[in-house]
Amino acid sequence: MLVLGSGPGGYTAAFRAADLGLDTVLVERYASLGGVCLNVGCIPSKALLHAAAVIDEAEHAGDYGVSFGKPTIDLAALRKYKEKVVGQLTKGLAGMAKQRKVRTVTGVGTFVSAHELEVQGEAGTQLIRFEQCIIAAGSQAVKLGNFLWDDPRVMDSTDALELAEVPARLLVVGGGIIGLEMATVYRALGSEVTVVEFMDQLMPGADPDLVKPLADRLKKQGVAVHLKTKAAATEALKDGIKVSFESAEAGKAPALESGVYDRVLVAVGRAPNGAKIGADKAGVQVTERGFIPVDRQMRTNVPHIFAIGDLVGNPMLAHKATHEGKLAAEVAAGEKKEWVARVIPSVAYTDPEIAWVGVTEAEAKAKGLRVGVGKFPWAASGRAIGLGRTEGFTKLVFDEATHRIVGGGIVGVHAGDLIAEVALAIEMGCEVADIGHTIHPHPTLSESVGMAAEVFDGTITDLYIPKKKG
Repeated sequence: MLVLGSGPGGYTAAFRAADLGLDTVLVERYASLGGVCLNVGCIPSKALLHAAAVIDEAEHAGDYGVSFGKPTIDLAALRKYKEKVVGQLTKGLAGMAKQRKVRTVTGVGTFVSAHELEVQGEAGTQLIRFEQCIIAAGSQAVKLGNFLWDDPRVMDSTDALELAEVPARLLVVGGGIIGLEMATVYRALGSEVTVVEFMDQLMPGADPDLVKPLADRLKKQGVAVHLKTKAAATEALKDGIKVSFESAEAGKAPALESGVYDRVLVAVGRAPNGAKIGADKAGVQVTERGFIPVDRQMRTNVPHIFAIGDLVGNPMLAHKATHEGKLAAEVAAGEKKEWVARVIPSVAYTDPEIAWVGVTEAEAKAKGLRVGVGKFPWAASGRAIGLGRTEGFTKLVFDEATHRIVGGGIVGVHAGDLIAEVALAIEMGCEVADIGHTIHPHPTLSESVGMAAEVFDGTITDLYIPKKKG
């Protein structure tokens, strides 16, 4: 078994294949395992978001009688902390690969046939022959052509995580999850942050009501957000990057005049790497956009070659890749399985966090589905009140005919940790009473899930909801 790429999907696939008795080789272009997520994505960003949360909590601790001085930011120490977190995990992966006797090869892998991969590394070029292969080559940040990418002041998410400096003025192009997480970090560190988003809401794909508490908090924190706005042109000046804007609506003037920024972060999505690995030499089909089509067992059109993760389609999420990697390895080892995940949760680790899973309200409306919603505001949660964070809420979406849960969304602190219960409830086919009758510990944020079910069921006692007449 050869696995190309060692991100969450790739290393999971390699380790599972080895556990099932397959002689496994893992090819990774970079020196450490873990891929984008562990090295320059999910993990380092969460380390920095933790630092940002501590800064923000200290700033507001005076509200309940505990005062701290203004924080001093030691960027070198913060970088060292981030690198320590990453290093601990990459070292752990290298150790587990060794324990499992997974051979790792460092270099850029390119197919030369349906059973051969050429790897170019520092030690030269080598040819690896394989019986089966799992492609886990991931994706990379989209680099729009109207930005000056040869200027270090123009950054993608990887550059932003390097923390070269805290710019006085930062422009974030793209109001999706990655852009808003980085906006959260840099604002806490002291930057004046402006966010521009081409669509008519932040975090397109999430329900607007989930996004509103975050948008309100960003506004209070001084983050300028401009929707329906496009960064049209850039110019390198001595004192910064000059950016001019256009309205996304034809004939309208932009909401933002051109300005000069010390740094510009472009976070407008990611593109799959399917077209960059010589897949055609192996006979593997790749779409025009660089995705690799697979069946329910993660097989490509070439039966002994599988593909997983970002390059098989959206959503481009680490936990999706992990599930697919394990499945592909098990199928390759002869187990009779297929992709069965009903739902895949999404989480934005902003402040407040936003998490959702399954059918959204907007999606239900667009598809004409008959659903009902139970929403519990955290203003009625003892735990949220104690934390001083009552802006959040928990909502569950139920099929009106069966009362089975089909979706849910949470906005508030630790929403990402709370959404797993909703995902499990959907996977298990829970009805409203299954959730409402499950005793949740008090006082916790998790009990808001049970209470949202009680709202839908009409049995809630922690809120007063007048009964509809007729």
